[in-house]
Amino acid sequence: MPEKLSFYNTMSRKIDTVEPVDGAEFKMYCCGPTVYNYAHIGNLRTYVFEDLLAKTIRMAGYKLKHVMNITDVGHLTSDADTGDDKMLKAAEREKLEVLDLARKYEKAFFEDEAALGINRPDIVARATEHVDDMIAFVKKLEEKGYAYFSNGNVYFDTSKFPEYGKLSGQNRDELRHGARVEQDTSKRNPSDFVLWFTSSKFGNQVLQWDSPWGRGYPGWHIECSTMAMKYLGDRLDIHCGGIDHIPVHHENEIAQSEGYLGHKWVNTWMHAAFLQVKDGKMSKSSGEFLTVDALRNKGYKPEHYKYFCLTSHYKTSANFTFEALDAAKNSYESLINKIKEFKRVAANDATINAELESKYIHDFNEFMFNDLKSPQALAVVWDALKNADMPAKSKLNFLEHVDKIFGLFLTKVINEQEAEIVIPEDIIALAEQRKAAKTAKDWAMSDKLRDEITARGYTVKDMPNNEYQLLPVEK
Repeated sequence: MPEKLSFYNTMSRKIDTVEPVDGAEFKMYCCGPTVYNYAHIGNLRTYVFEDLLAKTIRMAGYKLKHVMNITDVGHLTSDADTGDDKMLKAAEREKLEVLDLARKYEKAFFEDEAALGINRPDIVARATEHVDDMIAFVKKLEEKGYAYFSNGNVYFDTSKFPEYGKLSGQNRDELRHGARVEQDTSKRNPSDFVLWFTSSKFGNQVLQWDSPWGRGYPGWHIECSTMAMKYLGDRLDIHCGGIDHIPVHHENEIAQSEGYLGHKWVNTWMHAAFLQVKDGKMSKSSGEFLTVDALRNKGYKPEHYKYFCLTSHYKTSANFTFEALDAAKNSYESLINKIKEFKRVAANDATINAELESKYIHDFNEFMFNDLKSPQALAVVWDALKNADMPAKSKLNFLEHVDKIFGLFLTKVINEQEAEIVIPEDIIALAEQRKAAKTAKDWAMSDKLRDEITARGYTVKDMPNNEYQLLPVEK
């Protein structure tokens, strides 16, 4: 039997026990990237959370169908149908065709995900490859009285959906999208949103398609509803995204989807909080943002940032500083060094303690199965590694389990073959002299010999019964 899972539901505003609607397989949709630039580390924090969620669901014994979209058309610089098209603006900047630009940044996005140990979703759906489905979706909304045509565009009429605002907790009058910019006078209500644009608006849009309303392109919000239903059916178990999606994008998705279906669409809504920097949340609008490659150039591995993400709960804003990243780097590298130490011990002693292994796996799972409490799960990891009663082989077995969810490449380190270490004879001779000095309790000579060994590029690790281990100093 699968294990019990509980996650915070943005809609219910509490932690709910979750089970798949059909009793067999979780159906999860996640809002993917708009591929007009490199993903910054704030964007990637959300995908780290979604990957943890997917792996946790599977670890609990459930099947999962995970779908993510790629927005390669139709996302304007404002969620509220205003501003320039992000794809077009970037293509002009880089002197590329729009789809060439999209493929460039889509490829970079998945390379970053792989570097962070994030698994690719089961289905990745590009918006440009599903426009006919979107047109059919909008036509049905029009037939059901939820959509209207005005001055060249098709709008969703939010007044026809009384529950509009139920996810964010705001009523329709409070959700006056675009209040700080010139109002779209073609709308019946300020909170209405575009389902389909024609060339009468944003006429410089490069990607356009024929439709019953004229040649144009889809609004951003219609993309997700259409592709989610195409691949997951009319009832979703989980829908994910960043908290910035709640007040506009996800409200609009709910309205158009439940208007289309005539029933509840998603059981559990889950959202990741922002990555905070000194001047607020990280964003691309300023032109200054950190990427995975930027961190590499500063001497960090993607794993260091992944570990940093795990030290805070996905629903809590994470405060990014290089001091915090350094702390994560040190912890991660310490973990890797311990794995190497355990491997050396386990090579000569494969004793296990199944009871302790089971206990720590249970404790780790408990935190992850209860709303992805990764900081507490990390604490369980360190508690296990410090437990003197847990054999090295059992610690390695436990870390392989941890890695199935955390994706920190620990299993790769555990399984990789280490090059044979050849210690020079003169270094061994010094270590033997030190051993004799310790036997004679000549601590001053023992310290002097240890310092000489270190100065010559090796470290001597004391073992039980006055034995020792020699290793090259890690650079």
